[in-house]
Amino acid sequence: PLALGLYTVNAVYGDTITMPCRLEVPDGLMFGKWKYEMPNGSPVFIAFRSSTKKNVQYDDVPDYKDRLSLSENYTLSIKNARISDEKRFVCMLVTEDDVSEEPTIVKVFKQPSQPEILHQADFLETEKLQMLGECVARDSYPEGNVTWYKNGRVLQPMEEVVVINLQKIVDKSTGLFTMTSSLQYMPTKEDANAKFSCVVTYYGPSGQKTIRSEPVVFDVHYPTEKVTIQVLSQSSTIKEGDNITLKCSGNGNPPPQEFLFYIPGETEGIRSSDTYMMTDVRRNATGEYKCSLTDKSMMDSTAITVHYLDLQLTPSGEVTKQIGEALPVSCTISSSRNATVFWIKDNTRMQTSPSFSSLQYQDAGNYICETTLQEVEGLKKRKTLKLIVEGKPQIKMTKKTNTNKMSKTIVCHVEGFPKPAVQWTVTGSGSIINKAKETKYVNGRFSSKIVIAPEENVTLTCIAENQLERTVTSLNVSAISIPEYDEPEDRN
Repeated sequence: PLALGLYTVNAVYGDTITMPCRLEVPDGLMFGKWKYEMPNGSPVFIAFRSSTKKNVQYDDVPDYKDRLSLSENYTLSIKNARISDEKRFVCMLVTEDDVSEEPTIVKVFKQPSQPEILHQADFLETEKLQMLGECVARDSYPEGNVTWYKNGRVLQPMEEVVVINLQKIVDKSTGLFTMTSSLQYMPTKEDANAKFSCVVTYYGPSGQKTIRSEPVVFDVHYPTEKVTIQVLSQSSTIKEGDNITLKCSGNGNPPPQEFLFYIPGETEGIRSSDTYMMTDVRRNATGEYKCSLTDKSMMDSTAITVHYLDLQLTPSGEVTKQIGEALPVSCTISSSRNATVFWIKDNTRMQTSPSFSSLQYQDAGNYICETTLQEVEGLKKRKTLKLIVEGKPQIKMTKKTNTNKMSKTIVCHVEGFPKPAVQWTVTGSGSIINKAKETKYVNGRFSSKIVIAPEENVTLTCIAENQLERTVTSLNVSAISIPEYDEPEDRN
């Protein structure tokens, strides 16, 4: 055992060891020598320096060949420090009648490599004790210790949960230690992002030091505990004709890839990947949808409503009726929730629904019954009724003498649909008058008028004809000299 209080030189492996001779140089010094002691105490001389001849000699010791240097003040340097240099060296100064000796202890230190976690597990499974990896720190002197950490906290051994095994191997040729610590570990779900690392604690010339490995994160596999079904849809509501995509997910790792989907109307679950798609759905797809793991152990459900809107217009299409007839009109709605209905006639929105007890010409036109489903985007239906009101030509004639007494105006008032063609003739001569002027044809009515100045009494005939009938009316007109008094033409 080394005596306490001895002078010690701490050296780093591979560096140069420098040992001063801690003796005062005496008068009459002849030479200085260095030796080291074997484990059994016997000396081995390694270096000699004469003080008178100034020459230096190194003994033939294989371990120290070409590594020694002894200076004039008897300081011994050893290059490339090895573990085997941990010895007790002695400096001797010799005079003719005395030998002085002073021992120096050499300690050598070697910092280990940064620890590495090797043979890492591909993944960890919960509830199962498994080898997480091995922490290896190489080439340390003296031997070091290895500690495992999780998220910066020391992992303490615990039966069946944390099992640590440390091995230390010394390299015979160098004397350096390699420490290998294996960690068996039983993870929980919370370890999914945990950082595992290991730290080697070793001694250096100035005391205890540590080096930490790079942290490692493991993929932790754990079973699904909850299944969730979702409806993936472009809008918040689903209507007939839409596509529905159901997505099922489990919260395990790795997530389950296959599920059973339960669809209304299907007795068995349908095996599928995590998504199941239905295209162009109808109202009978309304109902409860479920999905489960393939072993049916866990399930989730969701309700889906497929909105629909039906519109029935009676009558619809093109309808031809006679003037004065009645026409009941109905627009009925069937829908999955409240629908709003409105009517449009000839591009103008109507205040009330149309209903006809006695059809008039102005009732003809294009009617649209339109409905939308509130809060269901894009659900809209419309039907059209094109109403034609037909009538035979009806005629009424009026006459009056113009204020200048130079001419008379005869007017033929015509009603009918389709629009009647009008012809004027003069009775007696039978000649056709082509100078008639027509007003605009509005709501089945228009008038044709001629201006004449007869020299004698005449009878004028107005003929109105459409596809339904030909109507003829005549009127006697006095000679220009006799004024005509008739009701004004715009009576109605």
